[in-house]
Amino acid sequence: MPKPDRYLFRAASDTPYFSADAEAYLAQIPLQDIRKTQQLRVLSKEDYAFWQTYGYVVVPQAIPAAAAQRLLEFAWEFQGLDPDRPDTWYQERAFRSDLDRELHIYGFVEAYQHQLIWDSRQAQRVYDAFVDVWDCEELWVTLDRLNLNPPNIRNRDRALIAPTDSGFDIELHWDVDTSLSVLPQRVQGIIALNDTTPEQGGFQCNPELFRRFDRWRIEQPQDRDPIRPDVDRAEFPVVRPELKAGDLLIWNGMLAHGVARNTSRDGVRAVQYLSMMPALEAHQQLRRSRIASWRDLSTPDWNGTLVGDATRHESLRYGSATLTDLGAKLLGLEPWHPNDAGHGGEPDQPTGA
Repeated sequence: MPKPDRYLFRAASDTPYFSADAEAYLAQIPLQDIRKTQQLRVLSKEDYAFWQTYGYVVVPQAIPAAAAQRLLEFAWEFQGLDPDRPDTWYQERAFRSDLDRELHIYGFVEAYQHQLIWDSRQAQRVYDAFVDVWDCEELWVTLDRLNLNPPNIRNRDRALIAPTDSGFDIELHWDVDTSLSVLPQRVQGIIALNDTTPEQGGFQCNPELFRRFDRWRIEQPQDRDPIRPDVDRAEFPVVRPELKAGDLLIWNGMLAHGVARNTSRDGVRAVQYLSMMPALEAHQQLRRSRIASWRDLSTPDWNGTLVGDATRHESLRYGSATLTDLGAKLLGLEPWHPNDAGHGGEPDQPTGA
């Protein structure tokens, strides 16, 4: 879907968040500097201080471990893989493109609208955690997918992806362009579908670089890579938070992070990608696209790496998910303030303002 090139849209909240695409936001105050106006719902004061200092936070049991297990079983079933037969994890298949091949290596599961996926999205504890970090109740949930990453060998070996010297690196990168004078605000998250071990790889990040970023940036050359950090890992160590099934990890887009490869013998790293952003209800084209994707089970078009399943698209497998009242608002099907005309209609201001 083409993104608007003229306007920023104001989010449907009293907090002045503006965005063109519901991914990156402009805000008067960066997330790490917010002074809370709302009471914390899920995070403790210590959790929130850690989030603002180091750029990430873990919410234990954001969904029940049993719900995470059901999602894990769905991820196996959706791909036609047997968790007890590793030979099925590496079956040869034709790829539609180089991107399709890389997504297979990284372990992405191209399902976006199943009821189990929506059950996580509309879980109260998950929503409340994102309210805490944004200090804003009016949110939309990202229409994202699952990840099931077995040991990175054979046709899932990362060595099959040609290395690059700059730009995106799966091992460590920023989600935003860190060279911008006004840094955009962006948040991402994952829910662990099983307990992780260091050998299984998974999320890793550089919290010390986040904490010291402003000072570090001053000392860097002007032509530094704005997406891939070049740091001394002895001074800025990379850490891998331990996650249990059902735990939610939320991170700031300014936290350098990545996915470590799975070096285990037969373990699997499995997560649901799930984030929430301030709702752009005035962005009617985007809202209609989100609703259509839920209703018709069409592949979401907010991200070019969402490609849909090549074997049997999810729209051929099951029906639309049932939404709760909260889920309808998180999708955009229902407005957060139905009687507030100021939160709908035309965009608020041009991008140059």
